[in-house]
Amino acid sequence: MQTVLGIDLGTQALKVVFYDFAARRTVATRSAPLNLYQDENGAAEQQVHWWTNALSEALATMPEQVRNSVIAISVSGQQHGFVPLDRHGEALAPVKLWCDTSTEAECREIMSECGGEAACLRLTGNKILPGYTASKVLHFKKNHPHLYAQLHTILLPHDYLNYWLTGELCMEMGDASGTGMLDIRNRTWSKEVLYAIDPERELADTLPTPRLENEIIGTLNPGAARATGLPVGTPVAIGGGDNMMGAIGTGNLGTGRTTISLGTSGTVYASAERPVIDARGHIAAFCSSHGNWLPLLCTMNCTVTTELLRRLMSINISGFDD
Repeated sequence: MQTVLGIDLGTQALKVVFYDFAARRTVATRSAPLNLYQDENGAAEQQVHWWTNALSEALATMPEQVRNSVIAISVSGQQHGFVPLDRHGEALAPVKLWCDTSTEAECREIMSECGGEAACLRLTGNKILPGYTASKVLHFKKNHPHLYAQLHTILLPHDYLNYWLTGELCMEMGDASGTGMLDIRNRTWSKEVLYAIDPERELADTLPTPRLENEIIGTLNPGAARATGLPVGTPVAIGGGDNMMGAIGTGNLGTGRTTISLGTSGTVYASAERPVIDARGHIAAFCSSHGNWLPLLCTMNCTVTTELLRRLMSINISGFDD
């Protein structure tokens, strides 16, 4: 038996799926819960070691035969989170997540420096929103200048797991488009937005060049192999953001299909052959992970609310559905 391993880094849990591609069947799945630090100021943060520990925990209960069957790995993950690394690849601070709303002032500051909301839409296709990475970088710069001075690399959550697995610092185009710093029309970092965040340094040097091709980025290194029980040297594909991977998984690769994803956030998205820019900025103008674009509408609060209600009512999921 040979399997491919899918790893999904969510907000509430990390999940793994072993899939037998020859038999077209799921062999096994596991998940491990994740903590989430929140406060009254809108902060929502996680530590990178919570993610790697959760991955090891999810795999620890998997039979050795299943783990040894893996011949390829790919990671999907929550979008927009800001993972600041120093030159040694160590995280400089807790990761501000997509659901962190403590950076509204920084959003206004960046957009003002760029010439306003309409100017941002012209520059990148998106407004600067609290969920995106851009304002988190400025917040880090303003509130932790001594740590910001050590900033060497900016990654997104799924990028960090890729780095931990392979040692490769890279970023994928679809996930990169959710930073608020990418000109989604030309698929390049926006010099204007990066300058608005920090006019005193070349911030582009801290950002990996986004890759457009779904390719192998490296192989499982010995340290990650020991921690996970997976075969050393296993190829790791670049993966992508959860919504971009969801589009591929649901066959949403061309016009005429829409995908709805209900998780900690709720999203509705479709595939487009050219950039779709909403003049009001309500629809996110993202790139896809297969060469197209992915206009997306999002609500930041979805199954957290339904799960809270379900627990208060003391009923299971099927009972809640009824």
